[in-house]
Amino acid sequence: MDFSIKPIDPKTGLAGIKTGCIAVGVFEDKKLSQAAKELDRKGDISAALKSGDITGKAGTTLLLRATAGVAAERILLVGLGKDEPITEKNFVSAVQATARVFASLGAADGAIALPLEDVKARDAAWSACAAVLAMRDASYRFDSTKSKKEPAQGGVRKVTFLASGAGASAAKAATAQATAIANGMDLTRDLGNLPSNICTPTYLANTAKKLAKDFGFGIEVLERKQIEALKMGSFLSVTKGSEEPPKFIVLKHMGGKGKDAPTVLVGKGITFDTGGISLKPGANMDEMKYDMCGAASVLGTFRAIGEMGLKLNVIGVIPTCENMPSGRASKPGDIVTSMSGQTIEILNTDAEGRLILCDALTYVERFKPAAVVDIATLTGACVTALGHHNTGLFTRHDDAHDELADELLTAGKATGDTAWRMPIEDAYQEQLKSNFADMANIGGPPGGSITAACFLERYTKKYTWAHLDIAGTAWKSGAAKGATGRPVPLLTTFLLNRANGKKAA
Repeated sequence: MDFSIKPIDPKTGLAGIKTGCIAVGVFEDKKLSQAAKELDRKGDISAALKSGDITGKAGTTLLLRATAGVAAERILLVGLGKDEPITEKNFVSAVQATARVFASLGAADGAIALPLEDVKARDAAWSACAAVLAMRDASYRFDSTKSKKEPAQGGVRKVTFLASGAGASAAKAATAQATAIANGMDLTRDLGNLPSNICTPTYLANTAKKLAKDFGFGIEVLERKQIEALKMGSFLSVTKGSEEPPKFIVLKHMGGKGKDAPTVLVGKGITFDTGGISLKPGANMDEMKYDMCGAASVLGTFRAIGEMGLKLNVIGVIPTCENMPSGRASKPGDIVTSMSGQTIEILNTDAEGRLILCDALTYVERFKPAAVVDIATLTGACVTALGHHNTGLFTRHDDAHDELADELLTAGKATGDTAWRMPIEDAYQEQLKSNFADMANIGGPPGGSITAACFLERYTKKYTWAHLDIAGTAWKSGAAKGATGRPVPLLTTFLLNRANGKKAA
């Protein structure tokens, strides 16, 4: 899908624009947006509202054809709700509804004349970005593993945003950025949706190599012998039961100044999680192919920042393996030594994500990072706490970490890829005590997502760090089963803001 920005010609106005369909907004109480008023030359739009064919409620639509005095073949009326200025929620509902209608039209091109500059506390750039992401989400399909591909989707393939002169320039830059984010999300979704017999640790490593080739990233993939040489005993304990070889992937996008400390993203890459000896129940175990969505989100974010040519030093680190039961697999009660030298009593082999991440978090000390953010489908407890709306955000409570948390929360709010900050306090660390090792890998059911974050926190003392638990947001179940591409928008916007020197609002 192609996107472009076109300033409205003051001479011909909206009525003179030739396109397959033009989308304009209407409000509740039979109010027309300014764009709708311009196209209501013969009163057709007013008549539709008066008749009740469209209420103006956010997300409602009505398609009009061959409207007198209008060059566009169709006019799509889109409800924007009651409020002026428009709320973010109502605007997003409107663009999502527009995307659904555009996808089913017998027209190859369309124009959007929704009021991009009239969203409460937002500008035209934000509105254009939201619209692009909605359009791309509506057009996403995954059929690479089907013997018969879905028929080529028709509908609008070229979308033009009609903006005033003042908002056109900002919207143009935002559209390019949103397209890059959408491309990154598509990669993340594709990787998540692939089955684990295809998307193995080797497959993730090859994907990283292809990204490095396409965008000029530095790339290093450590094999088992190198991982052993680094004494990553915790990581290696998870991969013991699998026939698939582990990989430790390091991607480098050095777009900033040479002396600038990098921002590091660490992604959990368990390409399938059976639970190991602590075997999971069979129901819905197929969804454990999504346990590498943290890794996939790092790769998707690199896809986005590579396309943008982001002027920031960013390093991605991905420990990836399978967690399988076998005669060689780790057992409950085993004690392993992490790369940091700290020992861990494995009380539950299904708490494996933290075991591979802790060694990765020790490894990244060598980069002397400005900040480290790890991303992981880490705990079902986070889903219980926050559901499927917010990603769980954990970090220490001091000035530097509060600032990092605010940056991430602000980026989430800006993109609708939201997070919610959860506590990390010493009181929770007590639950990780072990009689036989420096710590246990689980702290029991109470506060399970918090104790998991507390475990990781023990390996991050030498830098500023945050943890994103995406167990509730990385994929959907049921009829809409599939990877969501989150938190690529949050991460990419976080990095964009850092590159532009923006602090949290």
